[in-house]
Amino acid sequence: MFSAANSGTASSFADYLKVEKGLSALTISAYTRDVRQFAATLERNKRTLMNARREDVRNFLRQLLANSVEGRSVARKLSALRQLYRFLLLDKRIDCDPTLNIPSPKQWKILPKSLARDQVDGLLGKDLPERHPFALRNHAMLEVFYAGALRVSEIVALKLEDVKLDVGYLLVRGKGDKERIVPLGRSAQQALTEYLREARGVLAGKRGSPFLFIARGGRKLTRQRVWQMVSAASKGGGGHASPHMLRHSCATHMVENGADLRTIQTMLGHADISTTQVYTHVALDRLKSVYQRHHPRAKAK
Repeated sequence: MFSAANSGTASSFADYLKVEKGLSALTISAYTRDVRQFAATLERNKRTLMNARREDVRNFLRQLLANSVEGRSVARKLSALRQLYRFLLLDKRIDCDPTLNIPSPKQWKILPKSLARDQVDGLLGKDLPERHPFALRNHAMLEVFYAGALRVSEIVALKLEDVKLDVGYLLVRGKGDKERIVPLGRSAQQALTEYLREARGVLAGKRGSPFLFIARGGRKLTRQRVWQMVSAASKGGGGHASPHMLRHSCATHMVENGADLRTIQTMLGHADISTTQVYTHVALDRLKSVYQRHHPRAKAK
């Protein structure tokens, strides 16, 4: 529920786009949705659209990029905010534009948030005192997220036929319906084996389902439910995790251990290596560390 102030501002903006700008209904809907998303972020910080600061806008865009929202989508959201604050300036409701001098997100190079290794160990190393079907399913999903750097949309779309446990990999269908092979480590293979042996049949009941991870009654899991599950599983560990964070933790930790960016590109399913290059500074940090340890003239005498 939005505050009256934010709701009124968003409604006035929509009227302006329709009457003054003459934009299409689809564009108005998209811009209004973007503004309301920004307003929801502001309200969590006890602020409104009318008193938003430049740092609020920057943090909003950073969070979107950290959660793997595509650069084009983030750029559109910034465009919506620019239109909003141009309108508010023209209407003399505000004195300054918080979007002023903020560069296009396409120019930003931000490494998505990842978990520390001990946080991952804490998340995946929890004991399962009760081998409840949901507990076994959730543990297997967490292991697969981290093992294969999957997107949340990819994990809910996995099918039984995509699992190749005998050879230790998954067949993943990513963006644009492109297929890639994702290897699974021993921990993920073991968790999947236990889930398939002890839990999936119980969850499916008498109803069949082609999907690997399912809800009770064989229903397909939603992306929102998976986000909730990962968030709930991370509570009590001193931090907050999301599916995107597990995906990027996998990539970050592999780079730290010496994996090259081409391998990471293949793992993540990036069409362009430039998308993967946000991990470059991780690779450079490791290179510098190795250099300092092993080059005979790296340390001052």
